Amino acid sequence: METPKSKVELLSPDGLHKNPAFSQLAIVDGPARTIYIGGQNAVDKDGNIIGKGDMEAQARQVLQNLQTALAAGNATIANIVKWNVYVIKGQQLDKAFQVFQSAMKDMKAPPLITMAFVDALGNPDYLMEIDAIAIVP
Repeated sequence: METPKSKVELLSPDGLHKNPAFSQLAIVDGPARTIYIGGQNAVDKDGNIIGKGDMEAQARQVLQNLQTALAAGNATIANIVKWNVYVIKGQQLDKAFQVFQSAMKDMKAPPLITMAFVDALGNPDYLMEIDAIAIVP
């Protein structure tokens, strides 16, 4: 019996804003594995907070944590279709944005992104947290 192929399309259709940093929707056709990654922050495997007060260092740790989670599901950053990004109010995004843009440079289309400034996260030393959804065809 042949298994049907799946297809993942990230789009920014006419009628919606086209931004090179994110897509507007994801369409998944066919059987696929979906990976939901809970909020990742700047904590290393030993529970240490990395980069206290340093947005760029925290972004690098968050990215590393996301990559570790993805690898557990036989996926990579390229499989992410949706990010939810939470950043403490008043933080500068430019250096964190560069960390993630560098990691996404080989993607055919950028993922969907929701970003919110928040008053607090689970620990007062966290500057950002990201959860994600990945699709593995």
